[in-house]
Amino acid sequence: CILGTHHEKGAQTFWSVVNRLPLSGNAVLCWKFCHVFHKLLRDGHSNVLKDSMRYKNELSDMSRMWGHLSEGYGQLCSIYLKLLRTKMEFHTKNPRFPGNLQMSDRQLDEAGENDVNNFFQLTVEMFDYLECELNLFQTVFSSLDMSRSVSVTAAGQCRLAPLIQVILDCSHLYDYTVKLLFKLHSCLPADTLQGHRDRFLEQFRKLKDLFYRSSNLQYFKRLIQIPQLPENPPNFLRASALSEHISPVVVIPAEASSPDSEPITDLVEMDTASQSLFDNKFDDIFGSSFSNDPFNFNSQNGMNKDDKDRLIEQLYGEIAALKEELENFKAESARGTVQLRGRTSELEAELAEQRHLKQQAQDESEFLRAELEELKKQREDTEKAQRSLTEIERRAQANEQRYSKLKEKYSELVQNHADLLRKNAEVTKQVTVARQAQGDVEREKKELEDSFQRVSEQAQRKSQEQAEVLDTLKRELAASRQELQVLQGTLESSTQVGAEQSTRITGLEQERDSLSQAAERHREEMAALQAELQQLRDTLSHEQESSKMELEMLQTQLKDKESGERALQQRLDEEQFALLQGTAREAERMVQDALSRLEDPAHISCTGSADCLLSRTLAASECVERLRDAHSKYLSNRAAVGSLLPCLALFAHLVSDTLLQGSATSHVAPMEPADRLLEMCKQCGSEAVSYLSTLQDPGMVEGADCSLVMSCLGRISAIGEELRPRGLDIKQEELGDLVDKEMAATAAAIETAAARIEEMLSKARAGDTGVKLEVNERILGSCTGLMQAIHILVLASKDLQREIVESGRGAASPKEFYAKNSRWTEGLISASKAVGWGATVMVDAADLVVQGKGTFEELMVCSREIAASTAQLVAASKVKADKDSANLCKLQQASRGVNQATASVVASTKAGKSQVEEKDSMDFSSMTLTQIKRQEMDSQVRVLELENQLQKERQKLGELRKKHYELAGVAEGWEEDGE
Repeated sequence: CILGTHHEKGAQTFWSVVNRLPLSGNAVLCWKFCHVFHKLLRDGHSNVLKDSMRYKNELSDMSRMWGHLSEGYGQLCSIYLKLLRTKMEFHTKNPRFPGNLQMSDRQLDEAGENDVNNFFQLTVEMFDYLECELNLFQTVFSSLDMSRSVSVTAAGQCRLAPLIQVILDCSHLYDYTVKLLFKLHSCLPADTLQGHRDRFLEQFRKLKDLFYRSSNLQYFKRLIQIPQLPENPPNFLRASALSEHISPVVVIPAEASSPDSEPITDLVEMDTASQSLFDNKFDDIFGSSFSNDPFNFNSQNGMNKDDKDRLIEQLYGEIAALKEELENFKAESARGTVQLRGRTSELEAELAEQRHLKQQAQDESEFLRAELEELKKQREDTEKAQRSLTEIERRAQANEQRYSKLKEKYSELVQNHADLLRKNAEVTKQVTVARQAQGDVEREKKELEDSFQRVSEQAQRKSQEQAEVLDTLKRELAASRQELQVLQGTLESSTQVGAEQSTRITGLEQERDSLSQAAERHREEMAALQAELQQLRDTLSHEQESSKMELEMLQTQLKDKESGERALQQRLDEEQFALLQGTAREAERMVQDALSRLEDPAHISCTGSADCLLSRTLAASECVERLRDAHSKYLSNRAAVGSLLPCLALFAHLVSDTLLQGSATSHVAPMEPADRLLEMCKQCGSEAVSYLSTLQDPGMVEGADCSLVMSCLGRISAIGEELRPRGLDIKQEELGDLVDKEMAATAAAIETAAARIEEMLSKARAGDTGVKLEVNERILGSCTGLMQAIHILVLASKDLQREIVESGRGAASPKEFYAKNSRWTEGLISASKAVGWGATVMVDAADLVVQGKGTFEELMVCSREIAASTAQLVAASKVKADKDSANLCKLQQASRGVNQATASVVASTKAGKSQVEEKDSMDFSSMTLTQIKRQEMDSQVRVLELENQLQKERQKLGELRKKHYELAGVAEGWEEDGE
């Protein structure tokens, strides 16, 4: 039922079925109906409420009827129906609330339009709504025996099932009521809302108790998760309490089945006899076929559609099926495309990740290569340091050797110095010894100079660091040479130099030890780095190989996906073109059927108007334009076949309709235009078939052109314009003259008719006698009175029209006024023509009656027709008149005179007819029983014949009136006004 309401956008079918159900005789059935209707109001189409409002009074009557039963389902049905009516009234007053009551806070504020009065009234309505929900809740619980496990029995579940919808409604109503009360307390004094708070407190306690009792029932535990309300109600006097409010949320598990779909075989409490009686009533209402196909309502309406409607309905069904299949295929293709794109994205992401890893590995390799270069440089520096250390050690050994030598020399100098001191006193005496000693000193000095010279040269070559020491030594030696007398100073300087050399040597040894340790550490670190570098190289090569393999695999998969996608796209194109071919084929069949019906003898009796043909031709031309645009879009994008298919179906329908309407119009047209119109319709159908055949050929679909069809439709439209009634072509400038002419012609026709009646009366008095003369005088006298009354009416109508024109035209001329009010003017013209024609026909009928060639009935019909025509003239005249006008009063008085005169004509005609029939009464005195029986049978036969003829004449009269109405509508332009 819910899907049906969304399919037909309403609930007409649902109510057409419900109206046939015995809801007033079966309480359980009524309870089920309430449950289903509640679901429709919540989850059905939005038009369900609008379609159901017309049955609100019936629901109220049914609620009062079931309220008289105090046991069983009677009270339940009564309360449930009241709840449904309250729900309908609430949603009618508040159309912003959807049927399921789900709204956001912003939508709730918009429902009240930011007006505190609206919020106040909305809160009261919600209280009433929630009160009805709670009454149903309590009534269902009170009708159950809670001492037993009623929720697992069929009868208990039958009563508990609708409470799921009630729980859903109550949760939303409670939430909205709390929010609205907080909003009202922020705008109004607390004393004003005391009644609201008391009513809310009472409903809060009831709802909390009912939610708690429902959550303990086994039936609800597996179908719905019922929220629990807070322990204490909200404190509306404290505005910050709104932030503590938690909206109750009802959760329906996705895997839970509906209570209506559970395999319960006996949900209602009725015996076998009542069940069979209900089935018989159901079959009597809907028919036996309804049990086999309960949703086939076509056979219940008692109407058989003709072949065209069935064909159109069949084509629509096929088109809908094709559309559904196309949509399914598009959905599958879209899903496949999305999956392929997702997989492609995943592969691209993996490829990007692999590229990132590869880039990271390359960066790490470059970093390790740079570190390796640095280590190599450090190693070279270490080797250089070792070499320099070895050189320093070698230099230190040489320095030690030189120091030992210098120390020996120093000791010798000290000894020599002591000897010189001892011998200093004996200098004068031992000059020879001094000279010898001086010679020795000079030799030693030379040796020292030579040795110092060699040391200085060697130190200068090997180490720049000992240059200062050598310079010092040179300076000391130079000082020794210069100050031979101060040997003590020279010796002290030598001692200081030796101490400095020993200190320097000690520092060099310490530096050598530290450099040896650093070199050892560097060798260990370099070995570890070389091992790690080798491991990284192996890992990098392995990752490069695996990345290469995965990249090749991903490229292969991507190629496969691309080829599969191309195959799917090709298949989609083929199926779309097949769908286009099927639609074009069906459209071609429709046009071929229309062409074949042009030659069908049964179609000859069909007639049509030129205006209807023009409207059909215009619709077909517009459809051809849309079809041309859709075809061009399809050629530029083959995926746009969805816009071409509806245009093809509509094109075939409108072209077929145009052909049939053109053929029907040709049946009432003159011969030469009819032949041209029929030939053009056949040519248009042939061009349409040729165009549709071209669309079915893959090689010719791009060259398909519907311009020939458009040209044929234009020619058909031109012929239709020729066949339009000429009365519609009156220019508005001529309307004023035409009104005066028609009114003058009407007055002249009435005067002529009066003169003819006077002439006929004179002839009747001269040639008739007795009853015939009396009858003719009475009839002609009443006709004369009618003509006089009509003449007075026409004069009064002229005066009133003149007054209307003078009062309404302003500075414009009468012709301009008539042209401005063309519709009113055309009404006057039509009414004037009808009055003149009616007067002429009535005089002819009276003449025939007087001569004995006519019937009294014809005269009565003519008098009534002329009365109707004068009534039309009165209505057309006074439509623009002032209600206080004196001429309008004269016109109305003249109209009453015409009615009285018409009644006089009818009365005199009936009286004359009765006199003639009394004169011609049958004489049964000389007839036998057999003759009377024979006459009786003949009379019965005549009565039956007359009754049959009367029925046929009434049908003919109805058809004539209908055709007259249509032609009058064409002449007056009613169809244009309707459009």
